[in-house]
Amino acid sequence: MQQKKDAPLRSDAQRNRERILEVALAELTRSADAPLSAIAKKACVGQGTFYRHFPNRESLVLEVYRYEVQQVADAAAQLLETRPPDRALREWMDRLAQYAMAKAGLADAMRKATTARGTLTSLGHGAVTSAVTLLLEANEQAGTIRPGVTPDDFVLAIAGLWQIDPHSDWQQRAGRLLDLVMDGLRAGAPSR
Repeated sequence: MQQKKDAPLRSDAQRNRERILEVALAELTRSADAPLSAIAKKACVGQGTFYRHFPNRESLVLEVYRYEVQQVADAAAQLLETRPPDRALREWMDRLAQYAMAKAGLADAMRKATTARGTLTSLGHGAVTSAVTLLLEANEQAGTIRPGVTPDDFVLAIAGLWQIDPHSDWQQRAGRLLDLVMDGLRAGAPSR
């Protein structure tokens, strides 16, 4: 009996898949040419299990990218559940910076995996836009940021993240940039 394509994975299969993705992120960040067999071995799964989830390098690399984007996007709602909106937004910005640096490390692997123009951007745009919208709306309702900031405004304001060299002291530089953005968002907020 064959499993339907859209059927949810069994819990053990889901754990295997997530473990493969976590190991792949680390290995592909280190080397775009990391052997798939080494990734499978470090993830403690057999070759058959590995290739059942990811039949080729391209599918693995694209899924690592999707997985990372989704993790960042999902963090927005999680942070809003436990923190005031402005703090959730600032902490989410830090997570986005970490993602940006991981994406920079994966750049060679992603370039090798696909040459289709716009493929990588389109994979994560919806999830990130939804997360930004959620955070901006929560902050606007709380009066902690200036009214009328759009997701496009926000993305343009933080675009400098992608100019930071991931091999430098990126945490300090990203922190300063994001603090400046947050200060700008707070300027003109009704609650100030």
